[in-house]
Amino acid sequence: MATFLYKLGRTAFRRRRLVALLWVALLALAGVGAATAPAATSSSFSIPGTEAQRAFDLLEERFPGAGADGATARVVFKAPDGGKMTDAAPKAVVEETVAALKSGSDQIVSVTDPYTAQAVSRDGSTAYVSVAYKVNGMELTDETREALKQAGHAAQGKGLTVELGGDALQTMPETGAGEIVGVVVAGIVLVITFGSLVAAGLPLLTAIIGVGIGVSAITALANVLDLGTTTSTLAMMIGLAVGIDYALFIVSRYRAELADGRDKEDAAGRATGTAGSAVVFAGLTVVIALVGLAVVNIPMLTKMGFAAAGTVVIAVLIALTLIPALLGFAGDKVIGRKQRKNAGTPETATPEKDARPNAGTRWARFVLRRPVFVLLAGVIGLGAIAIPAASLEMGLPDDGVKPVSATERRAYDLLSEGFGPGFNGPLLVVVDGDRAVADKTVETIKDLDGIAAVTPATPNKAGDAAMITVIPKDRPSSGATETLVHDIRGATGDDVLVTGATAMNIDFSEKMNDALVPYLALVVGLAFVLLTVVFRSILVPLKAALGFLLSVVAALGAVVAVFQWGWLGGLFGVEQTGPIMSMMPIFMVGVVFGLAMDYEVFLVTRMREAYVHGERPGEAIVTGFRHSARVVTAAAVIMIAVFSGFIGMTDQMIKMIGFGLAVAVLFDAFVVRMAIVPAVLALLGHKAWWLPKWLDRALPNVDVEGEGLAAQGSAPAEPDLVKA
Repeated sequence: MATFLYKLGRTAFRRRRLVALLWVALLALAGVGAATAPAATSSSFSIPGTEAQRAFDLLEERFPGAGADGATARVVFKAPDGGKMTDAAPKAVVEETVAALKSGSDQIVSVTDPYTAQAVSRDGSTAYVSVAYKVNGMELTDETREALKQAGHAAQGKGLTVELGGDALQTMPETGAGEIVGVVVAGIVLVITFGSLVAAGLPLLTAIIGVGIGVSAITALANVLDLGTTTSTLAMMIGLAVGIDYALFIVSRYRAELADGRDKEDAAGRATGTAGSAVVFAGLTVVIALVGLAVVNIPMLTKMGFAAAGTVVIAVLIALTLIPALLGFAGDKVIGRKQRKNAGTPETATPEKDARPNAGTRWARFVLRRPVFVLLAGVIGLGAIAIPAASLEMGLPDDGVKPVSATERRAYDLLSEGFGPGFNGPLLVVVDGDRAVADKTVETIKDLDGIAAVTPATPNKAGDAAMITVIPKDRPSSGATETLVHDIRGATGDDVLVTGATAMNIDFSEKMNDALVPYLALVVGLAFVLLTVVFRSILVPLKAALGFLLSVVAALGAVVAVFQWGWLGGLFGVEQTGPIMSMMPIFMVGVVFGLAMDYEVFLVTRMREAYVHGERPGEAIVTGFRHSARVVTAAAVIMIAVFSGFIGMTDQMIKMIGFGLAVAVLFDAFVVRMAIVPAVLALLGHKAWWLPKWLDRALPNVDVEGEGLAAQGSAPAEPDLVKA
């Protein structure tokens, strides 16, 4: 592989104008596709194989035209102090609002009158109007949403407190300035690392091009593939991080090759052949982790994984082709001005090994002197941070976790105060049977604990199915409500199904829990095989996997402490604590594993390269850190900055993902890879690189260390990439 990538890098360097033109053309093509594609109008959410999904499908079949998957909204009214919603003036305002809502949009299925639907609280202080729509939240027109907001504003100006809730208000997550700050921080780190604006600009430029192509392609295909609103955000998050990192490693290796006295074209080829090989395998681990999300069998998550994986593939291809091409354009400017003056010509350049020890060298030697202390400190420290993960409570965020400045949150609080928290998460029971079966089901449910109210059964026109609304006593995300859902399912027969947003969230969480172990086994197993091929070792991949698990559990502990317990919540914009998003553990396992393996591959391949070339195990560790520690540190800081930028978003899910990934990279890069890994390798010595002879013969030789490049001259002939 190293030989092929060497030739690819030299070709891209030599034919840089053609390569650059091709990537610019791809960016333009993707941009035109995104601009001309129809807007995505659907973002369906389904959970195959769950009872909530079966009930949902039955509703669509037996209640056609009822908008079973349609958006809902609630207009919540609260009377002024001393007044009641049953008084003449408030009642008139509510009736005007109901009339305005009915005439406000042709997408509305029904608007309930609170005075006939028993939607007035017992003390008369609060009432609510329920609005049902024909289409889901993402298919509502701007005019429909505006009509809903106008109706609320008109009522609010007449002496009542009026707030709006429901998924009809669902919009694309608002992006904050955090993402821009993340990119700015990345630029500063690159300038400090390279001492050259040109060298710092190359990774940023190529990452932006890669993300532009990836996100534009997602936008162009969003309507056709029914992609969710967070798909492009995830692709941007992952694409920026790995795009900058992959380019950073190749540019860094190119500068090192120049420092060893090679000419520019040969240096570009060798950088692509060595660091590029590590990029390929690091990218493969990320792709495996993201594509592996398909085993969960939740279409939304599968599409997010595939879209993000596609962006990673683009980042790898850009690093292998566009970076060498841009290095050809950059010339000597890729080296800082001070370094150019000191280095002179390539023939008089001072090899890095003759330079004074850098911070990476000094740190590696410290770890070699005290490996047991460093190992225990790292493991105990991460273990302590991981303790809150034992209290992990999972669910999906609802309006109750939104900031108090949001009208959805205020509507949630008003309903909780006036009617009880369970009114924010009603359960929908679907009966596959006649009226007698439905009435019997109502009586059975009334005898269960945790019930606030049960409505009479509403049959369909054919009389072969009915709907029953059940109001729990507790809030939607509570354990008591989850128990109630299971109690209803246990007390009724197979012809009674429980669904609704709350039941869907419960089923989603359980499905994620059930899929975690198989997913972990698949992803870690495949990556273990891949790393065994790369490192020609059994213990190194095993150590990599165990270190990853430690960093992920510690990151989950930090997420629980901030988002569930509220520690330092104000610092990260968490106004309301609640359960951790149910997809968070499996999502972090997937994404963080791939990203963690980046640092493992980049750092340890350099150690492996030194060991294969004859250095002793301890010397190889020092060599690996001398060449890679500074760059790995910069890459980790950049990735943390990019992920941290998403903490500023208003969407709770994106905020939690950004925080979780940022702290996971912090723990994995600086504690696991930079401390625990060298400590373990120091203790293992030669055993770290042991591989059974029969396995050594069976595994393919991918030559990540670049041994095959020794036969390459400084100016080989034009490579034949088809034969290579």
